[in-house]
Amino acid sequence: MITNKNAFWLLLIVCSLTLLPFIGLSDYHTKGEPRESIVSYSMLETGNWVLPRNNGGEMAYKPPFFHWCVAAVSAVRGGVTEGSSRLPSALALIAMTMATFCFFRKRTTTALALTSSLVTFTSFELHRAGANCRVDMVLTALTVCALYCLYRWYEKGMRGVPLLAILLMGLGTLTKGPVGSIIPCFVMGIYMLLRRENFWKALGWLSLFGVLSFIPYALWFAAAWHQGGQEFLDLMYEENIGRMTNTMSYDSCVEPWYYNFLTILSGWIPYTLLALLALFLTGCLRNIGNLWNKSKISAAWKSRNNSPLDLFALTSIVTIFVFYCIPQSKRSVYLMPIYPFMGYFIARMMLWMSEWRTKPLNIFNGTLATLSILLFVAFVALKFVDVPDTMFHGRHALQNQMTVDALSGISQWWQLLIVVITTAIGVLWWVYRKRVSRSVMAVAATLVLVLGIYLSLDGVYNPTVLNVKSIKEECASINLAAPADKGKLYEYMEVGVKAKGDPAHFFEVNFYLGNRIGSFHLEKPQRGFLLISEADFKLNEKQFTGEGYRFEKRYEEPKRKMQIYRFEKQ
Repeated sequence: MITNKNAFWLLLIVCSLTLLPFIGLSDYHTKGEPRESIVSYSMLETGNWVLPRNNGGEMAYKPPFFHWCVAAVSAVRGGVTEGSSRLPSALALIAMTMATFCFFRKRTTTALALTSSLVTFTSFELHRAGANCRVDMVLTALTVCALYCLYRWYEKGMRGVPLLAILLMGLGTLTKGPVGSIIPCFVMGIYMLLRRENFWKALGWLSLFGVLSFIPYALWFAAAWHQGGQEFLDLMYEENIGRMTNTMSYDSCVEPWYYNFLTILSGWIPYTLLALLALFLTGCLRNIGNLWNKSKISAAWKSRNNSPLDLFALTSIVTIFVFYCIPQSKRSVYLMPIYPFMGYFIARMMLWMSEWRTKPLNIFNGTLATLSILLFVAFVALKFVDVPDTMFHGRHALQNQMTVDALSGISQWWQLLIVVITTAIGVLWWVYRKRVSRSVMAVAATLVLVLGIYLSLDGVYNPTVLNVKSIKEECASINLAAPADKGKLYEYMEVGVKAKGDPAHFFEVNFYLGNRIGSFHLEKPQRGFLLISEADFKLNEKQFTGEGYRFEKRYEEPKRKMQIYRFEKQ
């Protein structure tokens, strides 16, 4: 039987080796990552660590703790890169996974704690967020760890002040605003009331902790207000108050009421399939009606004092889920703090099935093993089968063709080794499936199969496919067409100019060109270079020429139809 110490180090090694080596392989291919990383770039470039300006004068929409982390890591590594900008998120995911193991191991068994941690780590939503340069993974880790600390404080009889919880909540507010403190205090307050604690006592303690945790945020807010003035106040009101009260001046991630349910199903891939198999093959579906039996509900409610950990995990899930159903603005990443607690219940289900109902678990493992082998078959097919260009049609024909060419061109020895390892895991399961079909070995096989698939996706397939979507290479051509020593580069984007809030920019280009793009719309320059889409230039050419501008086309980027013009105002 594995010991606590060995389990801890095994978990740390597995999480580190399956995540950290691959976070820098993918170039930026969406607007979100370069939008965040350029803030850290500006901090290092200008020395303004409070409210730096970027993307033609825009201020950051989030508090600066995440950007401080990226800037600190990047300063050590010699500059902001894809890898350095994603490292804080990756470390946050690993740290939260380790904290989850320690939290549940102290209150359950090593097997359950280890399974809960690995299930959480390999959920699609968290694994994806851990390899992204976005604030959400850091906020999630701070929120979850603050909840763990508050539970420990309550568990010890509410003696003293949980300084670590307050610090974590304070850093959470510096990551994404007041929600970093509100969520942990709100969850803990509901839990304390369910445990029959005095309302005023719970309110008093948690209000004190919340106020103390707001001190770092208040200090930054005052400094940022001094720099940004009314523009900063309006932005913070919009992002914090307006988003929660549905009074924003523009629509931001507005989704229907059922959106959060759908994101949970997709976010828990591949374990969603296992849950469905358990529902249909273990008799749970037939017994759902029994859940409404009043005597059983009453017995479950009375037993809450016997299982405080279960109540705390369930309270965290329900409270956070309901909280984020209130605003119209909904994103899958908002719900990430509930994943470790859901992972705990999923792990319990898996361990139960491994002892009493092995059929769903074995079917699930067989599906994963088959998928591992099919990935190898598809890889070999692309290597040795010539796919004609005539197969690709439509708007994305060129990109699809480039994707197939990139996949067939994979030749790095370590990538080939990963493909072989993933395939070998699938083959070995089929060979030894009878030996690992029962007890905890079945659960271990599940986790190894999932990790093997993630290994091939993160190290081989995803970077290859996503880099085709990136315009990093094209930025070198843009830089040649509009060299910095020949004039300033400006951008014009119709949707960005007319947006009421959250304006769009050429985020990727601006990052790869070193944050040197200005705003054509705001600055009205006399001469320089203009970066604009083909559609926007056709739409505005008459207006621009009427204002006295004359344009000379210098370059056209093929993937997204961006154009570079040299211009001068007569």
